[in-house]
Amino acid sequence: MMLSDQNTKIRPVVIPLMAISAGIIVANVYYNQPILKEIGLSVNATESEIGKISMISQLGYGLGMFFLLPLGDKVNRKNLIIGLAGLLSITLVMVAFSTSLLQVSILSFFVGLFSTPAQIILPMAATLDKVNRGATVGKVFSGILVGILGARVTAGLLTEWLGWRSVFAISAFMVMVMCILLKIYLPEAASKFKGNYLSLLRSTLSLIKEYKVLRQAAVLGAFTFGVFCSFWTTLTFHLSASPFHYHAGTIGLFGLIAIGGALVAPYFGKLADRGSVYKSLVMTVCMIIGSILLIKLFPFSIAVLIISVFFLDIGVQATQITNFTRIYSLHEHAHSRLNTIYMTTYFIGAAAGTYAGLLAWEYGGWNAATWQMLFWSSTALIIVMISARSKPVAALN
Repeated sequence: MMLSDQNTKIRPVVIPLMAISAGIIVANVYYNQPILKEIGLSVNATESEIGKISMISQLGYGLGMFFLLPLGDKVNRKNLIIGLAGLLSITLVMVAFSTSLLQVSILSFFVGLFSTPAQIILPMAATLDKVNRGATVGKVFSGILVGILGARVTAGLLTEWLGWRSVFAISAFMVMVMCILLKIYLPEAASKFKGNYLSLLRSTLSLIKEYKVLRQAAVLGAFTFGVFCSFWTTLTFHLSASPFHYHAGTIGLFGLIAIGGALVAPYFGKLADRGSVYKSLVMTVCMIIGSILLIKLFPFSIAVLIISVFFLDIGVQATQITNFTRIYSLHEHAHSRLNTIYMTTYFIGAAAGTYAGLLAWEYGGWNAATWQMLFWSSTALIIVMISARSKPVAALN
């Protein structure tokens, strides 16, 4: 019996376990962001050199989306998830023992690459409940969001207490524990695609031409997540500079505020289930723009920064949940391939946004960085408006 036919037989623990596992795995792509300064000092790297580590890990994650994620439609998803997570655990141990910028850079790429299971888990969850797909996806994606945002808090605090290497060592242990639990509880999911790997990739690329909604959602996701990554990367430098001079632990605590926003975001998955996609997207992208405007106008106000972090994260993450709901309705047996196109574009946006933020910071500090974020978020709103005018049925009904 196929997974999608097992709605009544899935153990109650499965969805929470999938959410927690996805969060623990994906957190590894983001652990480095609040502790870049400490890693740089340890390996004798400049601020500019170590700043590229975040971009490298996101690039590895993006390539994993394209080359590994489609396998979720061809091979046993459970075995694929556990195998890649096992490789991730080994890589994290190696990061903990790194002694040079080159080692950290190369291993950061593979940390990103082997963090792909987080995005294999997500489309797998989408098959469990077709009627309430948006809500189910929202729950698992909330786990991913808490992992992304909690990574900053965890990394900052552990670095202050035990040093930056402890972050990756402890994470390696946590990933291995999740591998064991997934082996026990995760349902088997038979593959649907019977061709070879190259035909699988060709089939994946053909979806770009076939589905207009997929193209629109992917580009929108790239721009909004580009803003997100640009913000969190440059925020580290902003808060460690004058007049704040915050340490890694304090900077990481801002992730707690963002987690609150991430827990609110799944509400927009329910809106998408009820067909309010366009209304949801306009609302969430306007939240992003409003948040950036606030921190631009009041760059040294902690109260404004707290409010902006909260609503920025609601805006970015709710946009992604709505986008997932849109694309998973397009082709029932190609969820992993649809997710491949979306997430590859998404993390190209992440890498580009991070790099653009670093360039803007070097050119004009926080002022230039926020101008750059406003450009990206305004472009996202234009994309939503274009999507609304074209009125693709699956996206806007």
